[in-house]
Amino acid sequence: MAAAGGEPSTLKVSDELFQNFYTEVKQIEKRDSVLTSKQQIDRLLRPGSSYFNLNPFEVLQIDPDATEDELKKRFRALSILVHPDKNQDDQDRAQKAFEAVDKAYKLLLDQEQKKRILDVIHAGKEYIEHMVKEKKKQLKKDGKSQDVEEDDPEVFKQAVHKQTMKLFAELEIKRKEREAKEMHERKRAREEEIEAAEKAKRDREWQKNFEETRDGRVDSWRTFQAKGKTKEKKNRSFLKPPKVKMEQRE
Repeated sequence: MAAAGGEPSTLKVSDELFQNFYTEVKQIEKRDSVLTSKQQIDRLLRPGSSYFNLNPFEVLQIDPDATEDELKKRFRALSILVHPDKNQDDQDRAQKAFEAVDKAYKLLLDQEQKKRILDVIHAGKEYIEHMVKEKKKQLKKDGKSQDVEEDDPEVFKQAVHKQTMKLFAELEIKRKEREAKEMHERKRAREEEIEAAEKAKRDREWQKNFEETRDGRVDSWRTFQAKGKTKEKKNRSFLKPPKVKMEQRE
């Protein structure tokens, strides 16, 4: 009887474990609806991914409140899914997807970068909370119901998600503009540096040529002066007045 009585208990535990496992899987599927290698690669390389992938938590599909252990586990699972070795028929795209996952993971390992990213996410949430508050305030002023669509947790979550993406995009655009400006300034400084170097080179060559031809110029000048004096002497001989003959008186 004991054995017979024990069997239902064992089955009960197994059912509970299975139910917990099933619930966990369904939660993962709901959060991650993308589970296959191909789908993950498509997700990470979808149009607009250069902006979608700015949020490392979005890339890794993990909650910002996740622990480091959860972050590591998620990285391992996702990196295996998109690794080029696992996707021999689509290695180039898999490599790009893997690089996106690897970059996101490294960003979140850097505590300073992670804080900056969390600040953006919190700013997005605060903005939506402020907008909801203002919306309710206006409805109250108008004497209307203060129920808004953002009262639905899922709608609120989506609004925060969109706002967060917008903030990340704006920061990236500013970063690129700043980078382009700095590149332009570096290019201009380099051009000025090259121009200055070329001018200095021309000046050195001119000075060298001037020094090398100095003796020749001096000799030419002396020759010119000597010829001038000779010519002057010749000219003077022509200018001598004729001798006056004395008249003879008878």
